[in-house]
Amino acid sequence: MSESTTHDLSKAGMGWFLKIWAVLLFLTAIEVFLAYEDLPLHIMLILLMGISIIKAALILAYFMHLRYERSTLAWTLLPAMVFVLVMMVVFFPDSVRIERLGQFLH
Repeated sequence: MSESTTHDLSKAGMGWFLKIWAVLLFLTAIEVFLAYEDLPLHIMLILLMGISIIKAALILAYFMHLRYERSTLAWTLLPAMVFVLVMMVVFFPDSVRIERLGQFLH
């Protein structure tokens, strides 16, 4: 790490980590609350996946310290994220089909 990066990390301190931890805890509470709500499947999946992506970004940025890395490192992670999102889009219709198949079996 360069000297400026180390200085940025020391400025962050424990306060930032506790604030981010509190935000993550709050987002997890929202996810648990949504799990007990009777929402349509596609709305539920969109909400839960959106919150999960926000949580993953916070964890990557603050707890894995990628916020303080060069932007080239972040750009190397972009293709992997795009691949994962494309795979989710590819397999999402199967999850809906399997859920509907379960309704016919009961």
